[in-house]
Amino acid sequence: MPPGPDTTPTQTLTTLKQQTGPAAVVPHSLAAGRRAAMLRLRSSILTHLLSSPATSPVSPLHRLLSAAAPAISTPTTGFAVEDYLVGTCGLTRPQALKASAKLSHLKSPANADAVLAFLAGLGLSAAAVATAVARDPQLLCTGVERTLAPVVAGLSGLGVPRSEIARLVSVKASLFRRRSIVSNVALLQESGLGVCDIAKLCLTRPRLLSSNLERVQAALASAEALGVPRGSGMFRYAIEAVASFTEEKIAARVDYLKKTFRWSDADVSIAVCKAPYLIVKSKESLQCRSEFLISEVGLEPAYLTQRPAMVCYSLEGRMRPRYHVVKFLKENGLLKRDPSYYTVFKESEKYFMDKFICPHKEAAPHLAEDYAAACGGEVPARFRFT
Repeated sequence: MPPGPDTTPTQTLTTLKQQTGPAAVVPHSLAAGRRAAMLRLRSSILTHLLSSPATSPVSPLHRLLSAAAPAISTPTTGFAVEDYLVGTCGLTRPQALKASAKLSHLKSPANADAVLAFLAGLGLSAAAVATAVARDPQLLCTGVERTLAPVVAGLSGLGVPRSEIARLVSVKASLFRRRSIVSNVALLQESGLGVCDIAKLCLTRPRLLSSNLERVQAALASAEALGVPRGSGMFRYAIEAVASFTEEKIAARVDYLKKTFRWSDADVSIAVCKAPYLIVKSKESLQCRSEFLISEVGLEPAYLTQRPAMVCYSLEGRMRPRYHVVKFLKENGLLKRDPSYYTVFKESEKYFMDKFICPHKEAAPHLAEDYAAACGGEVPARFRFT
């Protein structure tokens, strides 16, 4: 008889046990149906537990999952991991084949079932669960009460929205296999980062968030040493920039910036505060942009100090083609006044076309064609007038 609306989860589990019996033998389709029903029940239980701030998810969760396990377990000799990943987790067969290599030690779906139920209770869709498992198959081996529940509870207690937690699980599940993420997030909050910035750090620098506190503290100190203050809008970008560098490498990058762009220590500090990603640009990239912006275009180092984003733009796909267009227009008297190269380089493609290409269709009918060729890497020796 199906459970009524007033039936408790424990009563429902007991009824299911009594109906099936520990030694019952059932057809495969019936067993699959019972497993699906049990997963739905677990999901509803977890949703109730996790949505109640006054309830600890650990001990009740342990009792409920322990009680439910005998009803859905399969013989230890008959568990096919690859089939489970396809049929229960929603992976494609190629994904399952690749993932099963990391789960060859599994002999029972008991823990994996508990993880799937937990993820469903957290709000992940079937597609999101499949994505998470495909990216990190070992998520299925993670203890729910030992790791997943405490991590989610800890992040929720720090103010991270459950929707954001669910999104992070789907794209960076490996972070949630380490309880240290909670203390690292707390440290970042103390350093002035908001929830959105921390979530983006989880996506861009997951290794930083999964490492020990000392490494996170070192990254924070290095970002500050560059002159980027905590609490500023650029602080998160500064952390991203320095996260994979030692102090020695950062110092070497700063010296190279000074030499290449003829900047002082103060100039570098100003530039990096505005564009922290200057630190991660390769030496070759920086050298090419210096030669172009200073030697060819004729911009002053002080001009670039205040507008360092120019150093980060694509040289061949953006700055050089636009420079050739403006140079052509100036040489042929088609511009009333010299434009700001910062504006020329930073604005959108639509703005540039509307401002510098379209108004000159009659006077320079080949300009759009030559500009397109330049953007494709074929800079003409001379833009054509006719």
